[in-house]
Amino acid sequence: MGTTLQYYTTFLSFSSLLIHLVHASYGGWETAHATFYGGSDAAGTMGGACGYGNLYSQGYGTSTAALSTALFNNGLSCGACYEMKCNDEPKWCLPGTITVTATNFCPPNFALASNNGGWCNPPRQHFDLAEPSFLKIAQYRAGIVPVVYRRVPCDKKGGMRFTINGHPFYNLVLITNVGGAGDVHGVWIKGSRTGWKPMSRNWGQNWESHSNLNGQPLSFRIIASDGRILTANDVVPRGWQFGQTFVGPQF
Repeated sequence: MGTTLQYYTTFLSFSSLLIHLVHASYGGWETAHATFYGGSDAAGTMGGACGYGNLYSQGYGTSTAALSTALFNNGLSCGACYEMKCNDEPKWCLPGTITVTATNFCPPNFALASNNGGWCNPPRQHFDLAEPSFLKIAQYRAGIVPVVYRRVPCDKKGGMRFTINGHPFYNLVLITNVGGAGDVHGVWIKGSRTGWKPMSRNWGQNWESHSNLNGQPLSFRIIASDGRILTANDVVPRGWQFGQTFVGPQF
């Protein structure tokens, strides 16, 4: 009876998420503004509110952006991809488009007006780009430019990555290099001796489970913002250790 109830509860949780999922919307240009940060080598963009750490080793490189509150969605937008181009500023705009991945949060600065330094204040839609990305669409001296942007599918090389941290009764899993919609909105974990257990988002794209799964091969079920579901069966082998990263399938 207990096992049946556990599976039924998991099914209800899974179904509820699907019903309330905010679907990624591809297409439809919207207006925003863009600035830049992080230096010419984008070293200042490492780390960040999505938890990705070293953006070079994680595969994101310098094609990244910090999102304003209106776009960040309390971290659920981490991993989403955006195509954008400089718009209607011929003095500063350069031709062409860029595609960037959301890897950080651009916090509001309520001490400054939204149109004079408080660029990321709500309800402004704003992208603080890694400097090398900004310089592909605008001149350095511009500082800030109007842009148009749209959500696009993420084209990532290789499989989705699962980095496991924590201790025996606490698993914190960082999910990176997610293709397709890019932003993960739900995660389930399963050991070889357990059923599927829902994980809670701790921060950014770090997901936690309060279970002792040591010594068990681990599987993950991922739900992206567009409703697509990916199951990575036994992607983590028996004998895994905290601090290791494992590569699974891709959307």
